[in-house]
Amino acid sequence: MRGALMLLLALRRVHAFARPAVLMRRHTTLTAKPALVVWDMDDCLWHPEMFTLSEMPSEGVRGDLNGRGEGVVGVRSGSDVIRLFPDALRVLQEFWDGEHGSTKLAVASSADTPFAAAIAQAALDMLEIVPGVTLRDVLCRGHPDGTDNIWIGRTPPLSSDKSRTHFPLIREATGVAYDEMLFFDDSNWSDHCAIVSQNCPGVVAQRTPRGLQYSEWVSGLKKFAEAKNKS
Repeated sequence: MRGALMLLLALRRVHAFARPAVLMRRHTTLTAKPALVVWDMDDCLWHPEMFTLSEMPSEGVRGDLNGRGEGVVGVRSGSDVIRLFPDALRVLQEFWDGEHGSTKLAVASSADTPFAAAIAQAALDMLEIVPGVTLRDVLCRGHPDGTDNIWIGRTPPLSSDKSRTHFPLIREATGVAYDEMLFFDDSNWSDHCAIVSQNCPGVVAQRTPRGLQYSEWVSGLKKFAEAKNKS
């Protein structure tokens, strides 16, 4: 009986000493953050898709920015209006508020034509995240001036294959390794998430087939943390 009691006490001591290590691993899983979040644009952060539009953006549509005040919530392109998905706006506001620490942002979008890419670039300068702060301001925050972190289109040096053009260019411009990147893409037309994950080893990818949903944002962060914890 006494021997069994001593064995039980010894096991409890071992368990007690092991717990901090377990807690540390859990903490790592929950807190590992990407150095760079790379966004697709069409049907991921905003809608409609740029190739469907026929006119350069002409004027902003003003409205409520998630209770943060009135600002430019849409951009007119002929009879269409370019808008961010609601949860995309929420996440971008979090970045502007500094809720994601040192994580920076980049764009990898394969807009079909030079005109579609030009529409997208114009919209970046007009849509607001909070009053007076444009979408481009948020995407470029934290990057040194002149950093080419926004790549839109498929005209050389870009192509329709983001893994062969956009991502190498982003890596070169930012100095961020692939295994520190988290990528979001709708992947409705072509499975860019799978292609990038295969050809750019280390990139963690999350699909957003209905435009970015907050649950997909959280899922992407969890997948990234789990990947870092395994490495």
